Amino acid sequence: MDKKICTYICTGCGIGEALDIEALSEVVTGEMSQECKTHASLCTQDGRAYLLNEKSEGVNTFNICACSPRVMQSQFDMGDDTITVRANLREQVLWTAGSADEGQEESHQEWLQETASDYVRMSCTRADKTELPEAWEMESITKDILVMGGGIAGITAAVEASKAGYKVTLIEKDEVIGGKANGWAKQFPTSYPYAELEENSISSMIAQVQADNNITIKTSCEVARIGGAPGDFKVTLKAAGTDSEWDAPAKIGVDEQDLIEKGEMEDPNAGLRPYGESNEDAVVFGAVVLATGWLPADVSEYEHLGHGTNDKVVTNAQFEAMAKNGELEGLNRVAFIMSPGADENDEDFPYANSVTSMVALKQAKYVRENNEDAMAFILYQHMRTPGNMELFYKGVQQDDGIFMTKATVTGVEGGIVHAKDTLLGEDIDLEVDLVVLAAGMVPTTKDTNTINLAYRQGPAFLDLDLFDGYADSHFICFPYETRRTGIYACGGVRKAMNMQETMDDATGAALKAIQCIESADRGVSVHPRSGDKTYPEFFMQRCTQCKRCTEECPFGALDDDEKGTPLPNPSRCRRCGTCMGACPERIIGFKDYNIDLIGSMIKAIEVPEDDDDKLRVLIFVCENDAYPALDMAGMRKHKLNHMIRFIPVRCLGSVNMAWIRDALSAGLDGAMLLGCKYGDDYQCHFVKGSEIATKRMENIGDTLSTLGLEPERVRSETVAITDYDKVPDLVNDFVDEIVELGANPFKGF
Repeated sequence: MDKKICTYICTGCGIGEALDIEALSEVVTGEMSQECKTHASLCTQDGRAYLLNEKSEGVNTFNICACSPRVMQSQFDMGDDTITVRANLREQVLWTAGSADEGQEESHQEWLQETASDYVRMSCTRADKTELPEAWEMESITKDILVMGGGIAGITAAVEASKAGYKVTLIEKDEVIGGKANGWAKQFPTSYPYAELEENSISSMIAQVQADNNITIKTSCEVARIGGAPGDFKVTLKAAGTDSEWDAPAKIGVDEQDLIEKGEMEDPNAGLRPYGESNEDAVVFGAVVLATGWLPADVSEYEHLGHGTNDKVVTNAQFEAMAKNGELEGLNRVAFIMSPGADENDEDFPYANSVTSMVALKQAKYVRENNEDAMAFILYQHMRTPGNMELFYKGVQQDDGIFMTKATVTGVEGGIVHAKDTLLGEDIDLEVDLVVLAAGMVPTTKDTNTINLAYRQGPAFLDLDLFDGYADSHFICFPYETRRTGIYACGGVRKAMNMQETMDDATGAALKAIQCIESADRGVSVHPRSGDKTYPEFFMQRCTQCKRCTEECPFGALDDDEKGTPLPNPSRCRRCGTCMGACPERIIGFKDYNIDLIGSMIKAIEVPEDDDDKLRVLIFVCENDAYPALDMAGMRKHKLNHMIRFIPVRCLGSVNMAWIRDALSAGLDGAMLLGCKYGDDYQCHFVKGSEIATKRMENIGDTLSTLGLEPERVRSETVAITDYDKVPDLVNDFVDEIVELGANPFKGF
């Protein structure tokens, strides 16, 4: 692309009043040697028409210096044949500058102008270094969808995908489809007034999917292996229960890889046949919906409750089978225990949830419907009935034959249930005919491999133990997505849910599978960088086969050959750039995001040499949570220190440590990584990016010490998108610490 670049400085939203626009323009035309123009309001209809006219005059690279790149995106989208970059002068300069302290007016204006000038320099550099991306074109693509699991979730996903015009193959390991719903006596109410149980509708659902000409059903069937990528998954099927022997590699972390390279540890994968070896019997699909459901949790560990040793104690799943088979005769008093109790904690059984609460209510109604003189006792710590099920709960409360109380169950002896701390304020002993334990719903992905991936990173999803085995990539922002692009989870493998929720969930997963196929067909990325045409490009001539990119990729987008050379799968890639951050040789990059581009932006920052009031602190900001949090801090006029310079990054995992070393070597006084939180109650948008970056930063601290620089000059922090009131203090406090350390001794060299 023969680029014609022009910078456009918007003077609206107070920018023109706060900044010396003429001086900013001189930065562009003088220092950066680019054309520069100004406009009173670029985001208006008049401003849009002005920019389109500029395009007609030959401009194809637009550097918009105005508001945040997170807003006005459609207004500044000048078409697929153009490049647009943004400088954030409003939210992160003007709105965070605050007002000048008394006697500091002149200095305040100088600081404001310096900050704006640096952001203009960086955006000019980005415009110069950015190349126009070309979408990845697959040689061939299929749009057929594989649905794994023939229960409610799988049936719904298959039917909904078929309605949208896609062919589906539905596989089920059992001899019949229908899943656990085949064993239900009745189902929850689905319509107002949500009072009475309904007849099981699974038979009609089965009939619907069997009659659909777009859907092929294979029973007594499982997945032996899935290789390939979205649009071209190579799937090998096998008879259910038979063995499948494929060489699955051991997972090798960064530390282990270092030991292997030093000869201090044997490579556990040496000599293995590549797990992704082709198979002539493979069936090709465009995307996969994982709907393999759940299994009842094991409650035998709670010895005081007697499951497995007391014939009067069953689980809720066992009781449902009894009701289905008409085996409730003679049960006049039944106790439903929702919490293990014993140690007086406030917890339910593992994997218990709102569904187990509603199942207890449903099964209590079974007892009453079977015998109008029978009594049901529900002993709970928590009763959860979301949405319209609250009406169902209130209806059950009106039944005098159903007794409910918060209670700690201390033991079951024969047919006697001992409980204390009840709402009655007294201990009780209930004599019953049967005790039902509210066993939770364990996803089939917990401790088992249901997916059998032919990926370099192994046959299963990674690190599911962190999230109780649920197969989600990001449970907060991106439902249905797993750690493997093109494979979408729904129903019990994603979270415990009732029938109606499962059907809604399966519909969403089917839609995501379709979106993925169509994105692969267009050569663009799926969430969270949906529509991104760029993809990682490798300069293989300099590759040292260190395998860091293959091991650190959160989504298994890279395989490798027998030598360890990376084998990219662009349609698997979500464009996070973690591979780029991992590469010690700096051979990986994107058209609009690479080592040279960001490194050049760092060099564009003006670093004053002899003024303690003008230290410079560089902060790499993740575009997913940290950057919007900073924007929202600006909207609330929270003040940021004038020494800070932000560079947005795709993910902290994409930050190559070369940028940190180069920044400090160039005289910047400190550097921080600011990205998504990670852990049990929050998730990095690219799964492991923040965690990987934190580990890298620990290592670079040692490197800085050898250079005579304090490790305290670098730091990695994580924030949630809602931390807009906290993030200013977080970064300002870091600047104060840098000021205490003093200027970088490399300044001026």
